[in-house]
Amino acid sequence: MFGMDKKSPADKNRNPAPVQHLQRMAAAYSAAPDTPESISCISSGLTIVGKIVGDGTVKIFGRVEGELHASTVMVADGAHVVGDVVADEVTIGGRVKGTIHANRVKLDSTAIVEGDIFHRSLSIEENARFEGSSRREENVVDKPSSIRVSRLPVQPQPQPEPQPQPEAQVMTIEGNAKVNGQPNNEAHARQATA
Repeated sequence: MFGMDKKSPADKNRNPAPVQHLQRMAAAYSAAPDTPESISCISSGLTIVGKIVGDGTVKIFGRVEGELHASTVMVADGAHVVGDVVADEVTIGGRVKGTIHANRVKLDSTAIVEGDIFHRSLSIEENARFEGSSRREENVVDKPSSIRVSRLPVQPQPQPEPQPQPEAQVMTIEGNAKVNGQPNNEAHARQATA
């Protein structure tokens, strides 16, 4: 109706790949359980230096320099991670320089990985770059990692002992002495200086 059966020349040249990609993403989200999960994002203009530890999903669009430990890690195209990554599932579209420990690892076609990958399942798309070694192991993330999270209460820092304050000096002036250049008429005058 109203010419919808006819395809315009612009429609014939349209690339169907983005539509297929969106359909795959929608299917993945619909297959996910309805339980709420925490999702943390590191935006493209942000650089984090240090350890990142979380229980949910971490999506990286910026730069991370340090260790990263989460349930699911997604490194987007254009993102950069320098450090070890430990997760149940890792998807890489950007750059990672470090060791990856994950049960499931997927390298997208835009991925650049320099380092070793310890995994149970590994998927590498065409045009992905991987320099390092991969080793298949069962339950990779069950092994103790180098990331240590202290659950102990933080001990308060000792406070420095207060230094004794100098006492005020008291001066006694007797007789016909001058105070501040003026004659002193009192027999005894006291002047305190701090």
